[in-house]
Amino acid sequence: MGYWHNNPMHTFFYPGHIEHDPAKIHRPDDAQWNRYYAEVAVRGQILHDAIQAANLGPITHPGDFGLSPIQDVHAHEMINLLQNAYEQMKLEMGREVAIPETFSLRPRSRRHHYSVFGQLGFYCFDTSSPIFAPTWNAAYWSVQTAVSATALLLANQAANMQTAVYALCRPPGHHAAADQFGGFCYLNNVAIAANWLVQQGQRVAILDVDYHHGNGTQEIFYGRSDVLFVSIHADPRYEYPYYWGFADEYGYGSGYGFNHNLPLPPGTQGPAYLSALIKALTHIRAFVPDTLLISLGVDTGQGDPTGTFLLETPDFFEMGRQIGSLGLPTAVIQEGGYRLDTLGQHVTAFLTGLQTASTPEISPRT
Repeated sequence: MGYWHNNPMHTFFYPGHIEHDPAKIHRPDDAQWNRYYAEVAVRGQILHDAIQAANLGPITHPGDFGLSPIQDVHAHEMINLLQNAYEQMKLEMGREVAIPETFSLRPRSRRHHYSVFGQLGFYCFDTSSPIFAPTWNAAYWSVQTAVSATALLLANQAANMQTAVYALCRPPGHHAAADQFGGFCYLNNVAIAANWLVQQGQRVAILDVDYHHGNGTQEIFYGRSDVLFVSIHADPRYEYPYYWGFADEYGYGSGYGFNHNLPLPPGTQGPAYLSALIKALTHIRAFVPDTLLISLGVDTGQGDPTGTFLLETPDFFEMGRQIGSLGLPTAVIQEGGYRLDTLGQHVTAFLTGLQTASTPEISPRT
């Protein structure tokens, strides 16, 4: 089994993400509103600067793999909406942001909707993912960031180099399903990267450690056996996304047994979380993947405005160390994390733990 022994970690980052910024609809006197639009542009720069300061390795722009990897996962109609909703909203209503007002619940009509509101309500499941003029470009390059990381991972494998790669994706992606978006997410970065890897002949495991369940990723792979999905997250009886992420969701058809959810109660602290991580890693070992993708959300950290967990910086280091001890080629895809004063230190702690893993034993920090 190979280990990293402090090899440099390559980071992919697209600086143009900053043009997509929900902070544009900030309300100074409404903390709850601002929590709902917590995925602000400064997050990306904070992470970039923290990675640079930690000197983990080179930071470069992603390559362009085109629309094909996106089209292989997401519905054409939803892609078209994400590309055109801003202009259509501006034309119909004169507004500078597209947010749905009415939702298609049941039955979900398959008729074509001419109004942008009809389209938004069909393909979006909440109001936390506003579409501005630069949103499509940011989402597109967030995907390219993830695919670039996995492409480098394959190249490293071919060269017999056991190095981890970090995709500093923004906006995040794990709530976006094949034909629905929401939860700050527009295109599912990790699912697109995983599907691309499968097309290259890889057997892929995804471990989602975001505070919120990756409902979109689960849905995309729920009937498939070539991608394992394991998620540790807040119990959906209490937390967003509410309707997905229960422990008895195992997949269906040929995908049965390839989906594992480990929901945890409000107020979970480091030792309990790391105990759940042991179970998650057991599922991954049993699957024997060629490649491991991590949906990394640090909104599990204490004081995050969108979460209730109480993880501290050493817990993130230990998470990375335990995952790294698997010795698998690993790409880390950035998801959530919204407490800005601890965001950088939590992510760099995780990546440092992953990078410096040097022992296969797995034991939680006490």
